[in-house]
Amino acid sequence: MTTTRTAALALSCAALVLAACGEKTAGAAKKSDVPAYQGSTGASAYSANGWKAGDQSAWEQQMRNRNQGQNEYSRAPTQP
Repeated sequence: MTTTRTAALALSCAALVLAACGEKTAGAAKKSDVPAYQGSTGASAYSANGWKAGDQSAWEQQMRNRNQGQNEYSRAPTQP
């Protein structure tokens, strides 16, 4: 009786482990073969004003400006 319970417990544990291995990812990341600076072909509410799709230098400058806005050292007020 004890070996039957142990075997049943072992099989149920193995089933749970194997079920977890079969879980699929959410797939939140969009994979594209187009570079990021080319953007979408249509008008988008998420693009910055004055930026045109395909302009790599403007895209890189916009990314630098956004990153600089998140830099805590440049955002900190100067000491008197």
